[in-house]
Order: sequence, then structure tokens, then C-alpha cells
Amino acid sequence: MHDTLVEVNDLKQYFPIRTGIGKTIPLKAVDDISFTIGRGETLGLVGESGCGKTTAGRSILRLYEPTGGEVLFEGEPVTDRNITAMRKKMQMVFQDPYSSLDPRMTVEDIIGEPLDVHKLCKNRKERRERILELMETVGLNAEHATRYAHEFSGGQRQRIGIARALAVKPDFIVCDEPVSALDVSIQAQIINMFEELQEKLGVAYLFIAHDLLVVHHISKRIAVMYLGKIVELADADEINDHPIHPYTESLLSAVPIPDPDITRARQRIILEGDVPSPLHRPTGCPFRTRCRYATEQCARECPELTDRGGGHQVACWVK
Repeated sequence: MHDTLVEVNDLKQYFPIRTGIGKTIPLKAVDDISFTIGRGETLGLVGESGCGKTTAGRSILRLYEPTGGEVLFEGEPVTDRNITAMRKKMQMVFQDPYSSLDPRMTVEDIIGEPLDVHKLCKNRKERRERILELMETVGLNAEHATRYAHEFSGGQRQRIGIARALAVKPDFIVCDEPVSALDVSIQAQIINMFEELQEKLGVAYLFIAHDLLVVHHISKRIAVMYLGKIVELADADEINDHPIHPYTESLLSAVPIPDPDITRARQRIILEGDVPSPLHRPTGCPFRTRCRYATEQCARECPELTDRGGGHQVACWVK
């Protein structure tokens, strides 16, 4: 087992939504989630759009002030008082490589900004050498240093964002759907680069995505999220081969398999209805309104994550 690097306990992120004069109701984007990430490990976080994946990642790094719960990094609570120092150890690669880079800054300035903020270089020569080293690490040429973000393709821009995240030599990176905006061929290159960097630098990832094939490929463990809750958490192979929660089953049944015989033989699980609004979540289990196994208990009580053996955790009353 890896030493625990990041520990998330009962994390909550509620946003107040105005419903009238002086009246608000909470939008529970992330509701009481817990997990750990070991040193050099990748935890995949999957779920459909709007389930709270990105909010969870941003709350862990305190880009959003959490409503409740705690995040521990190397056993130390992450708070407003120490977050500046923690920024050198925890970084983020954003989803959109087009909007996450300042169009008025050159590549050299974008990658060099974290070095300047944390005063990691003694002089301009050392700064320049470090920037060129980072560019080489992510597969960019030295002559790209004086160019601007709009001069690059989507894949190259994402490499710039990754180099910026690596500048402070972090131990942990939140990867917020880093390949979803890229072409499929470029996605493979970026995923392979993430794996090479992990092997070389020992960095841990929280890899957020909605593509189960990508997540299964890169992750050691996978957490499945639905409407702000984690409904299943297990090793990547275990969750792929033996899903327990009905939502996980439906997600895996939608993954395309390049074998027509297997595709014809397997049963596609189609969920009925739409995802409920996080402002008006159903009572009890958040998935019960779309679940074919739902019972009265599912309507009354929200199930907790329980270990079904071998670290396979599931939040379900029925299965």
C-alpha cells in the first residue's frame, strides 16, 4: 500500500442560491464525500456532467472555500493559513486549455509565473533554464518560449498548462478533465505523458473525467460520483469487472467495446428520466428516481459507503 498523501473527510461544498428577497436555498454540489490518495497513486473520479467532480477538485485545493469537512495533506489540515505554502505541493491542470492560459503572456511567462510567485529561482538565468527544462519535459521546443497561447494547438496548450503545474515540483495534481477538449489522437499522447511524468516524478493525481475507458487506463482506483455523492469506490480492474452499484453498471454498459460479438451479447442498461436538480434532490438515495431496484428504504434513508470486501465500497441498500 502507498503512504497516504491526500485524505478527504466528509467534504461538503454548498452554494447559496437566491430564491427570493432575503431567501436562499443550498445547492449541494458536493455532499459529504471521503476518500484517500496515496503517494504516486492515481484516483479516477468519474460521473456525468454536473455531478460535482470539478467542484470536488477545486474544493480540495481551496479554489472554493469548502462548506464543511476537511482535507489533509501529508497528515496536515489544509486551511486558509497554510494554503499559500501548500500551493507548492498541490497544483491543478484545468479542463479548457483555451481559457486557462493568459492570451497576453508568452509561454515563458506562463510557465515562469509559479516560479516567480514562490521565489524558486535565484536569478533570470536559473529561471530561464528551469522553464526550458519544463518545456522539454512536456514535449515543447525551446523556440516556443517567446510565442503566445493563441499560436498553439489544443494539445500544445494543454502541455503548457501541465508544464505550469509542474513548475513548483508538486506531489499532487488535480487533473480536471485534461483531455476532454482534445482530439482523440491527442488525448492518447497527453494520457501517456501523464503516466510517464508519474513514473519519473512520483506525482499523485486526482484524475477527473467522464470517459471510463480513459479513467480505467490511467487510474489505480476509481470513485464513481452521482449528484454530489460517491456511490462506489474500488480498484480500477475490480470496478470494471464487477460493478455493484446500479449507476456504475449503467455507465459501464455504455462503454463501447471494439468487438461486435460482445457488443451484441451484452445488455445495454438505459436509465429512465433525467438527473434530478441538485437544488431539489430526492429524499434518501440520490439515484433512487432512476434506479430499477429502488425500494421504500431507498426513499427514506441515504445509504453510506460500506466495504463489500477487498476495499470495494458501495453506497446501496439493495445490492
